[in-house]
This record gives sequence, C-alpha cells and structure tokens, in this order.
Amino acid sequence: MTDTSEAEFPSISHVISAYLHMVEGARSKSTKLAYKKALKIFAEFLQENLIAPDTTPIKVLSENLFAKFLEYLHGYAPKTEQLYLQAVKGFYLYVDSEKLIQLSQSRLTVLIRQRSRRPGRRLPQSEDRYFELLLEKIQDVQNLMISSADDENEAVNAKLRAYRDRAFMITLADTGFRVHEACNLRRGDIDWNEGRAIIIGKGDKEAVVRFTARSMRAMKDYLSQRAELDGNSGRPLSSLPIFARHDKGAGKRVVSITTTTGRNIVKERVEQFLGKELVGKITPHSFRHYFVTATLRGTGNLAIAKKLARHENIAMTERYTHLTDEELDKAYHDVFERD
Repeated sequence: MTDTSEAEFPSISHVISAYLHMVEGARSKSTKLAYKKALKIFAEFLQENLIAPDTTPIKVLSENLFAKFLEYLHGYAPKTEQLYLQAVKGFYLYVDSEKLIQLSQSRLTVLIRQRSRRPGRRLPQSEDRYFELLLEKIQDVQNLMISSADDENEAVNAKLRAYRDRAFMITLADTGFRVHEACNLRRGDIDWNEGRAIIIGKGDKEAVVRFTARSMRAMKDYLSQRAELDGNSGRPLSSLPIFARHDKGAGKRVVSITTTTGRNIVKERVEQFLGKELVGKITPHSFRHYFVTATLRGTGNLAIAKKLARHENIAMTERYTHLTDEELDKAYHDVFERD
C-alpha cells in the first residue's frame, strides 16, 4: 500500500458498520441478521485477542488473523461455522475493495477449504474412542481439580469450576443441548421432579429438553457446592444460572457463563485429559453429535432421534446415521443368520 498515516485508517468497528450497511441493501432479512451476528462474533474474537475494534485501525487485519478466526469458530456447528466464515470473508473482501488493506481472495478461499469443517461431519472412530475416554475421566470430579493456588478464594473457585465443568459436559452429552442453550439455562427452567426443562431454543421456538439421572446428579452436586454463593446473591434462586462463572472478574456475583466460556471449558478439559492434538477436534458440538448418534443407536428410530435432537427436518438427523462395519455386520447377521 502507499504510505498513509495511521490517523487516516478508520477503526475496525467503523468499517464493520459500513460493511453491514452495504449488506442491508443487497441481502435478505435472514442473511442480514446472520451477517450481523457473524461480525459480532468476529468483534468478540478480536477483543479476546487484545484487539479493540472501536480503537484499532483497520490496517491490522491480516490473512493470519482470519486463519486464527477459523480455529476460533470450531466450537460452533459446522453449518454455522461455514455461514460465519462466508460473512467474515465478505467483510475482508469489502475491506480490500475499498483499498484499506491488500488481501488475497484465493488465500482466504484456500484457508476456508483447508481448515473449516463440512456440515454433517461425524467424529472418526478413533476420535469417538477419545470422546468416550473424556466422558469417563470427567465422571470423577477429583480428576478436574487442578490448582496449586495458595490464595484461598482461588482454591474455592478451582473447586467450583471442577464441579461446574463436570456438570456442564455431562449435561451436554446427555441432553443434546446446543452450547448457547446450556449457557443460558436457569435454575427455574428445570422441573427437578420430572427431569426436564422448557427452553427457548433455535429459531426462538419453545422446546422440551430431558435430563438423565446422571446429569441431574452432576448439576445438583455443583449447585450444592455453590449454595452459599447463591444464597448470598440477593436474587431468587430460580433466576440464577445453572452454570456460572468462577473467576476474579465475577467475584462473589453469580454470573452466567458465555458461549465462549462454554467452548473454553471443553477446550481446556480436552487438553488436560487427551492432549493438545485433540483440541479443536472435540468441541461442544461433538457432545451433540454424541447425543444424536447414541439416540439413533439406542432406539433405531429416526423420528425419535429427530424429536429429541429438535431438528427442523429429518434430513438433518439422517446425517448422523453413519454406522461402523461392526454394526453393519451385526445387523446383517441378526436379519439373515437367525437359527
């Protein structure tokens, strides 16, 4: 680029607003909303990487930053990931067309092709085994309690995080919750006698989610550890989140975890038990894959799996119907080799 003083470069937020204004005149209402959400996620990503969108000039955008954003999106469903990537790629191309920075469209396309996941991806069998190992490890809360902190408050928070993380991951595995649904869950949403909750799910639709006995126990264990904190909150218990933050920033407040925290819980525990090589391969959405696949294997009924997964159509559920050779062998012999 030609020499330009930093003052002449608008902020990232300013250019995002201009880009979304352009999108408003050219896209459908649903696409506009999706692009707006995608750029909001992108701004959160920048903030977490110590790049303040409101004050940082647009010239800091780079293809390497886009590559990091690709990894950041691995906590989302593959279909959502693809949509958000296209929106942010469009933003990058807009920035390039306005001659604010120079970028390579082919480079962005190659990055998306190499690093993003295709919708309907199922964990390979080797990763399935790792997933089962993770579920086994988190059953014992002592496995999760890693803290050498001398500070008493931090030791208490470490214990609360251990109970929370166990409850969070078991709940994801046993309910099919999307990560944002689990993060938004309130104590008053759950009917503890019936083992179910009525939530507002995808598309702002009311839905019933059922809980296993082990997920209920894990949540109750965690809430028992948190009883003093909840009691001192000054708020009705029913209004408090099921999964709360336990860090210095939250202090003594009972603050709901964000989807970013939910993704980080899985990321940190995967690294702890399975190693860095599995980070990004097992994500919160992997738990939903596990739930749908387990439902299909247990019932053999696509319609039941669709209902429990709260899919819009049966085609979505059918993506989970991949079977192993061992399962096919068993089914074949059960049908044709009966005595």
